[in-house]
This record gives sequence, structure tokens and C-alpha cells, in this order.
Amino acid sequence: MNFPATHEVFNQAPDLEPYQAADDAALLEGLRREGASWAEDEVRELGALAGTTRAQDWGRLANEYPPVLHTHDRYGHRIDEVEFHPHWHDLMTVAVEHGLHAAPWRDPRPGAHVARAAKFYVWGHTDAGHMCPISMTYAAVPALRHDAELAAKYEPLLAAPHYDFGLREPSTKRGLIAGMSMTEKQGGSDVRANTTTATLNADGSYTIVGHKWFTSAPMSDLFLTLAKTEHGPSCFLLPRVLPDGTRNPIRIQRLKDKLGNKSNASSEIEYENAIGWLVGPEGRGINTIIEMVNMTRLDCVIGSAVNMRVATLRAVHHARHRKAFGALLVDQPLMRNVLADLVVESDAATTMMMRLAGATDRAAGDEQEAALRRIALAVTKYWVCKRAPAVAAEALECLGGNGFAEESGMPRLYRESPLMSIWEGSGNVAALDALRAMVKQPDTLDAFFTEVRLAEGADHRLDSAISRVGKELADLENVEYRARRVVELMALVLQGAQLVRHGHPAVADAFCASRLDDDWGIAMGTLPTGVDTTAVLSRI
Repeated sequence: MNFPATHEVFNQAPDLEPYQAADDAALLEGLRREGASWAEDEVRELGALAGTTRAQDWGRLANEYPPVLHTHDRYGHRIDEVEFHPHWHDLMTVAVEHGLHAAPWRDPRPGAHVARAAKFYVWGHTDAGHMCPISMTYAAVPALRHDAELAAKYEPLLAAPHYDFGLREPSTKRGLIAGMSMTEKQGGSDVRANTTTATLNADGSYTIVGHKWFTSAPMSDLFLTLAKTEHGPSCFLLPRVLPDGTRNPIRIQRLKDKLGNKSNASSEIEYENAIGWLVGPEGRGINTIIEMVNMTRLDCVIGSAVNMRVATLRAVHHARHRKAFGALLVDQPLMRNVLADLVVESDAATTMMMRLAGATDRAAGDEQEAALRRIALAVTKYWVCKRAPAVAAEALECLGGNGFAEESGMPRLYRESPLMSIWEGSGNVAALDALRAMVKQPDTLDAFFTEVRLAEGADHRLDSAISRVGKELADLENVEYRARRVVELMALVLQGAQLVRHGHPAVADAFCASRLDDDWGIAMGTLPTGVDTTAVLSRI
């Protein structure tokens, strides 16, 4: 008997994998432009690995089988250990061996932070969760340098290209991972409200007592934390294992059940007379740790940019293979508008991300770059991280019901997308920080206008938007109430200036025609007529 072939599969997109994650024009153009062309082969090597079925499966499985907390062993001893899926360790190993955690500190050649940003971006195609401890390790080094003795002891191990997981005294390991622990349940971003205390001991160490509400990657070897002394909030370094080989009493109360970022363990911890060492002056802990915050804010921008890139890549791939109403989706006019809009948003984020990485490289010896980085990082962190959820939602919708299924990978991107806007200061904090920079460091605003005016005369819509920024900032009445509006416009002008100067002409035109010319709807897919969608879509 012959049965009809009702289960024949057709009109479905083939697997995207394997693919080259580094085949990203905006990324590679930025890599060369910002002084790290020497790293292109390394970025391509890592991008090829990131796009393999094997590496993609590592990320999938690490999220499907999230970490498990074991507070006690079988005999009742307190152990405070978190068990990860084996592929978490595979992801971490690749990231560390390729220097995503600290290579610029080990080899500070020109373009080192740009190269590291590009690698962080392409390896981020696999999984976002494990990038959290990678980012914190990267950010810990400049904060630790506030104490020469501690830096000399730990920086070589933090920068070493070895992932050495396990509970051992830090100096006995081949490489270290660092975390940070600042927020508390009563304060959140208001770290000055923290109640954790630090008491000086006779040997120069401090006893730390208190509770931390959100400590990511509690299996790290070292933690930078804030605690109060009689002089105010201060920064301390706490190893998980003390120099005498005993466990530091850092108790993990529970792991957070989060919306996304499932592969990464985020925890509440209790310091039960834990031992730490002061980093920087007493009472200056927030200033000490602010460099760590700035570095992780850069990674928030990178994380959002790669989330947009992967979402857009999967949407375009699907549309190029799926037919509806007699034509491929990618050839349907309205779908082309949506896809082109996604590409424009992704390109703008990646181009600005690479500019910020370049400023990070040059900030140490260039006051203009340092000032630009200060304000542009806050402005971009606000806007780019806000755009990621919108891009993820639209890209998911391009796949229809297929995108709503877990197997597509789109729900994981969607759940992940809001995190970067929350981490290291939510939208309001980032917007207000941009205003604070202008008030406390007026040279930052000068640097902003110097940067965007490099593009003046190339596009009248950008010129008009630059003028609008000036008018918004000329009137400081109710400026805090208007902070999001002002910072959004600043971010769009920054992105527009970069695209006009360095981006693909079709992408720059589409960006200015929509984002800067008031001819853009609220949803994606509302680009005005006249956009060269063919040229825009050739970018992916």
C-alpha cells in the first residue's frame, strides 16, 4: 500500500551552521579602521569556530542544563559549589585561551582593546552567559591596579591564557577568573546604600560581613566587592580560598532563577566574617571600582551588538530560503523593509561598538579620546542596549511560528536581549550618568561635538540632528526629566556620524533617512521609500 508523503519536509530553511561569524562587514571594517588589522586572522579563526555546529551546541546545552548549586556535601559539610554542564567549561576554555578575558593587559599593543572587542563579539555568537565572568575578569585588572602589591600578585594570573577551574588557593593555579559583588537588596544601583561592613584586622586584612543581592559567577577565584569602613564605601579583594588554603566564608544562599542568561550562575551570597584586602584608599571604593564598571559597560554594548547581529543573521537566512505567496520572503517588499531595518540597526551598533573600543585603546595617552569615551560609553550603553530587545522581537517574528519554537534559538536571544540594558546600570542610570559627565567634566561634551562634527556637511539630516542636540542641551530646565530623550538623540547622532564617515553608503543613507529625519515609524520595517535595500541586505 502506498501512503501519501504527508511528512515530506519542504519550504524550510536549511541549518545556518556551519557559518563564519566573522563574515561581518561592519566588524571587519571597524577592526581595520581602529588599528587592529593585525588581529584579523585571529578574529576569523575564532569566528569560524563560533559558527560550527559543535560550538553552537555547546552554547545550547549549557543553557538547557543550567548550573546547579550544592550548598553541602553528602556528609553535611558546607561546600558552596556550583556544578556546570561540561560544555560551559569548553566555552570558557576557548574564551580564555583566545584572550577575551585579559589579552590587552598582557599585550597592550596599539589596537589591543579593539582586537579583544572583535573576538568577544564573534565568540558571543555561541552563548552570552559565559561571557559574564570573561567580562568581569577583563574589567577587574584596572581596578586592581589601585594597589600595586595586589596587582603584582594577581594580575599575571588574571591575564594568563589558561582556564583553570576548581577550588584552590589562587597562587597555585595557572590562571584566574574574577567576579564583582556590589549590589545589595535594599540598594540595587544605589551602592552608597550598601550595609556590608569591613573591619580592619591586626594583620592588615579586613573582616567582611554582609549580604550581596546579585553576585554573578560565584565560582570565580577572586571577587572585588564594596563594603563600608568608618571612612565610607571601600573596595576589597576577596579570594574564594585564603592564602592558608582554607575556604573564605562566602556563603551562596541561592542561585537566581532568571529570565535569560541561563548558562551563567547568578547568586545571592553572604559574607560570614569573610577576609578581604583593601584595594585603593578607604572611603574611595566607588571611585576605585568605577574603571571596572566602565570596562563592563563596553562589554554591555558589545553583548547587545552581537545579540542584534545573530538575530538579524538568522532572520535574513530564513527569509532567503522560505517562500510565501509565490516568492521568497526576502523578495517580498515589506519583508525587505523589515530585514533592511534590522541590518541598519545591527550595523550602527557594531560600528559604534568598534569606535568605543578604539577610544578605550587610545584613552590612556589622548585626552580627547578619554573624554569622548567617558560620555559616548554612557550614551551608547543606554541606546544600543535598549535597541536589542526590539531587534530580537522583530527578528523572531520574521521566522513566524518557527521563531517561537525553542529549537530555532530565537527565544534564547529574545530572553537574553534585555539583560545588557540592566547590567551595570539600567536605562535611567546610564542616561543620568551621561548628564553627570557633562556637568562634572565639560570637556566630555566638547569631545562629543568634536567627534560628530567631523561628519558635518556630508548629510543634511545629520547636520540638522547635531543642531537639535545643541538646542536640547542649551535648555537645562527639567533636563533630568528629559534625560532619555536627550541621550537617545545624542546616541543616534553618534551612530549617524560614524556611519556617514565610515559605513556603507546605503546603510548610512537609510539610517539618516529614518533615525534622523523624522520619517521612521515605531516598529521595524518602517524605512522610508528610496532606501537601497539590496545594498543594505548585501551586508549580511
